Amino acid sequence: MRPTLRQLEYITAVARLGRFNLAAEALNVSQPSLSAQIAEVERDLGVRLFERSRSGVQLTGKGAEVVRRAQGILRAVEDLRASVAGEVPFGGRLRLGVLPSIGPWLLPRVVAHVHQNFPNLRVVVREEPTQDLEQGLRSGRFDRIISTPEDHPGTLQQTLFSEHLYILVARDDPLARGSGAVDPAELRGRIFLTLDARHRLARMVYALASDCGGMISDEYEGTSLDSILMMAASGAGVAIVPQLYAGRQAVHDPEVVVRPLGLPSARREIALIRNGSERSPNSDGDLLFLALRDEARRLGLGS
Repeated sequence: MRPTLRQLEYITAVARLGRFNLAAEALNVSQPSLSAQIAEVERDLGVRLFERSRSGVQLTGKGAEVVRRAQGILRAVEDLRASVAGEVPFGGRLRLGVLPSIGPWLLPRVVAHVHQNFPNLRVVVREEPTQDLEQGLRSGRFDRIISTPEDHPGTLQQTLFSEHLYILVARDDPLARGSGAVDPAELRGRIFLTLDARHRLARMVYALASDCGGMISDEYEGTSLDSILMMAASGAGVAIVPQLYAGRQAVHDPEVVVRPLGLPSARREIALIRNGSERSPNSDGDLLFLALRDEARRLGLGS
């Protein structure tokens, strides 16, 4: 059957290194042998993969598509081998979905810790809104997700932490002159800024606006917490953000003032979640949970 896995390795090596001689050296084969194998693939597929020149090689349009698919096939084979050998967790690849309001501030040290313990494990992280995380977990697109537990019924959940919600306002906003927690009465009649409705955080902000007598902006719907921060800095309204973002990012922005929201319901829980069809977490899954929980504690987030 053509092309063979070895031929796919030749193709991806040439694409990566840009020269036939470098690819042959990296694969420990002779350059004529490598060139002959790639020529054979080109004949079998009926397309030219590379344009040769004195300065090296360039992928053709068809060649780029072949390389992309070849890389996927080779990764799948690596995962299969690792899964059968039982050497690394999650078949050699952990597909982790995470809320955009969490990932950049919680994961860097955790991913480094996992790689240190499992150097052959590839952690593939995707940031997606709550609804998309749910769909991805159900379809098997994710092995684990980090999300709000109430949005994923029928799943197995390990609580990581609970965090308060904070407000961000412009420096010249009346709320910027206060200190301590913001009383809900101070938010009456104010415009709240939030993310789009696919995020659990947006639904929480809608509920908080109702409790405080505030209003949700009908002129702006953010796609990220950074965009919400910038709108708050411009005086467009009061941004509601989670504690992790407030303490790690917003507090360092000179254009906004950060204050906690003094309302018992102004908090959210975050959990590591997997499909309910899994019988029990393995030791590797426990390692991920412990690394996440320890990092949350280091960042001052409560349980």
